[in-house]
Amino acid sequence: MSEQMTAKVDVDLAQPSILSRRSPWRYLMLLAGLAVLVLLPYWIYPPVAMDILCWGLFAISVDLLLGFTGLLSFGHAAFWGGSAYCTGLIAIHWGVPFPVAVLGGSVFAMLIAWPIGWLSVRRTGIYFAMVTLAFAQMIYFIANQLRDLTGGENGLQGIPRTFFGIEAVETDSFYFYYAGAALIVIGIAIAWRVVNSPFGRVLTAVRDNPARARALGYDVEVFKIKAFVISAGLAGLAGGVFSISHGFASLQELAWTTSGKVVLITVLGGIGTLWGGLVGAGVVVTLEDYLASSGFEGIGLITGVIFVLIVLLFRHGIWGTARNALRKHVIERRRAHRD
Repeated sequence: MSEQMTAKVDVDLAQPSILSRRSPWRYLMLLAGLAVLVLLPYWIYPPVAMDILCWGLFAISVDLLLGFTGLLSFGHAAFWGGSAYCTGLIAIHWGVPFPVAVLGGSVFAMLIAWPIGWLSVRRTGIYFAMVTLAFAQMIYFIANQLRDLTGGENGLQGIPRTFFGIEAVETDSFYFYYAGAALIVIGIAIAWRVVNSPFGRVLTAVRDNPARARALGYDVEVFKIKAFVISAGLAGLAGGVFSISHGFASLQELAWTTSGKVVLITVLGGIGTLWGGLVGAGVVVTLEDYLASSGFEGIGLITGVIFVLIVLLFRHGIWGTARNALRKHVIERRRAHRD
């Protein structure tokens, strides 16, 4: 009997609808999130706050693929960095407002993601991860060789923040934060809509049991490619805003370490939670900025130790552990009311 009760609790905890859409908890959490979004540049340096949002959306894009489709990509730096370069080139040579340039970078990321996804999704597990890593390294090599276009090892510098002639946004990082944050919020809203749509339900089915999803008539490979392209578009959106914020795009944005970093952020926040990417980004980016400001050189050592501790102590990540604790509390209260 106790085993049956434990299984029932585990099933309940796995249901995303355990908290009603009309539950006050949802509204309180949404208001809290919006408050943090608005007040963040008052608490920390605005460029760092912008980095948190960019890396947060980047992690959400990875989680859309890893947590909801079951595909671990080690090549997402190709879309983050590819969009960063494309956004910079559009902004420099065409002089358009940066939201237009960012949109162009995101579209470019989706365009290169389609053939990569088409060739990659026929593999699973570590083989898929290695194939995506190989494609990302190819793009890194191409960007390094096209020095006349990308600047090579020097990177693409002097990317403008043109924004419809509004000088405050173009020159002040504090006001730029809110203009850039609007694009990030749009990306987060798209990811949320995808996950909570019938398409997202199919992705979850593909993740849990591809054979059964195929037996039900779904083309598993097509859904994986679509998820891959959407994920790349969101990563490109984040990478474009990141390059505009910093005013340059470098080979570091295309390096395999960038893909590894965003996977680490996703795991820290919680795989399959969507919102965990923002929490993980907040922890990692803030910690790196604090350690760099203090002159500490072993940043990787500290972040690595924290990663190990989170994995050992919080199996579902920071946000996932908090979410499951809340759901367990709700289940126990409902059971107490029934008794």
